[in-house]
Amino acid sequence: MNTVNDNMDVRGHILETAQNIISRKGYSAVGLNEILAAADVPKGSFYYYFKSKDAFGEAMLQSYFEEYHANMDAILNAENQTNSQRILNYWNHWQESQASFDCQGKCLAVKLAAEVADLSEAMRLALKSGTAGIIDRLAEAIERGNADGSLKTKVEPSSLAQTLYQMWLGASLMAKITRDMAPIHNAMTSTRSLLLV
Repeated sequence: MNTVNDNMDVRGHILETAQNIISRKGYSAVGLNEILAAADVPKGSFYYYFKSKDAFGEAMLQSYFEEYHANMDAILNAENQTNSQRILNYWNHWQESQASFDCQGKCLAVKLAAEVADLSEAMRLALKSGTAGIIDRLAEAIERGNADGSLKTKVEPSSLAQTLYQMWLGASLMAKITRDMAPIHNAMTSTRSLLLV
C-alpha cells in the first residue's frame, strides 16, 4: 500500500493537467468538469484534495512557482559561468519560452496576473509570493555579478531586479497582444544596457 505517494500523484496530476489547460485558456474560462475530464479524475477526488476552485488555483500557482524557482535556481547557479552569463541565460530562456505565443504552462504568471488578482485574494497572494521569489533570485544574482566584476550596475540590485522583472512581464503581455516578438527583443536590449554587460 502506497497511499501517500498515490495521493500525491493524483493531486499532482490534477494540478499539471489544469496548468496546461489554464495556461492556454485562462482561469475563468476553464470549469472543473473540463479539468477533471482531461485528468480522468472523478469530481469527488477533486474535493478530496482541494476545498474549492480558489484553493485549487492557489495550489496550482504554488506548484507552478515551486517548479519555476527550481528551474531558475539551476540557471542562475550553473557551473563554469560568470554571473552576467547566468543572468543573460535566464532572460534568453524567458525569450525562448515566449517565442511560440502558446506558452502551454511556461508562462502561467504572465497569463494569470491580471485575470485573477481581482478574483481571488488567495491566488493574488500566491502570485505575489511567487513573483517576489523571482525578483529576490534576480537581485541575488545581480549582487553576485557586481561582486565578481561581471556586472557593473548603477542601480541597487533589488530595485534593478524589480524593474527588470516588471519590464519583461510587460513585454511578454505586449508580445501576446501584438503577436510580435519585438517587445521581448526590446526588453533584452534594455536589459543588456541596464546591466552594462
